[in-house]
Amino acid sequence: MVSYVNALLYGVGGLVVAGMALLVALQERLVYVPVLPGLTKSYPITPARLRLAYEDVWLRSSDGVRLHAWFIKLFPECRGPTLLFFQENAGNIAHRLEMVRIMIQRLQCNVFMLSYRGYGASDGYPSQHGITMDAQAALDHLSQRTDIDASRIVVFGRSLGGAVGAMVTKNNPDKVAALIIENTFTSILDMAGVLLPILKWFIGGSGSKGPRILNFLVRSPWSTIDVIGEIKQPILFLSGLQDEMIPPSHMQMLYAKAAAHNRQCVFVDFPTGMHMDTWLAGGDHYWRTVQQFLQEHVPERTDGSSDSNNDMGAR
Repeated sequence: MVSYVNALLYGVGGLVVAGMALLVALQERLVYVPVLPGLTKSYPITPARLRLAYEDVWLRSSDGVRLHAWFIKLFPECRGPTLLFFQENAGNIAHRLEMVRIMIQRLQCNVFMLSYRGYGASDGYPSQHGITMDAQAALDHLSQRTDIDASRIVVFGRSLGGAVGAMVTKNNPDKVAALIIENTFTSILDMAGVLLPILKWFIGGSGSKGPRILNFLVRSPWSTIDVIGEIKQPILFLSGLQDEMIPPSHMQMLYAKAAAHNRQCVFVDFPTGMHMDTWLAGGDHYWRTVQQFLQEHVPERTDGSSDSNNDMGAR
């Protein structure tokens, strides 16, 4: 009996040690996947393939890393909303172009697509600290442009991009008019237990009941649940109920945390939406939801105030 218990304890201990080793060695490869299996890091297409007029934008993050982005405008003098789009963790911005093409048509907006460091044509290697700086560089660039209405910048983030977007929105209440997040996790700490259930006893976010003794090993915690409650701007939550990667309960928890402090929160779910195709599965209802949110919270300026807001944003 004693030997059986010892064997069981050794087995559990071995699993924990193996999980720790994998977490330490491979966590960046699990969180950040710039290159999809069988594909290259480069862009397979550009916006021109979809007959979208665009500008190649090159930025420098505050630590000197060279970043690439595409700025796609509805038309040259468009003063409609400008969506600063932050993508999921896998692939690059070229893989989101079909969705962005429809976004521009349906929402009559401009879209700025940033390649995180280590993704697409951007230099460097991805990390939470680095990508947070990249997002800030993109927002600073947009807020200083004179060819858009800088008072109508909206951050749109999907999955990992929602965590990135929440952070930059919280840090810039004077530059970001509203936030839209879709199928985003509460934290990478909570996702560790989803991907490897035994880890939930040792790693978890602020709402976890476990001891969380291994949290210190996680280099990119992306604790969206701790950020979302500090955001004062309007927030739209888009949740696909068939999400096979991030439990939909994560989006519900994010909404509950935000709505407790912010009355300008809207939660909309899509019964057939999966992790990557909620925008497609949601169809017309999806786009009308986003359109109505923008019309209510980022309305068109008719009093000439956008010029003064542009000036303010450039300072």
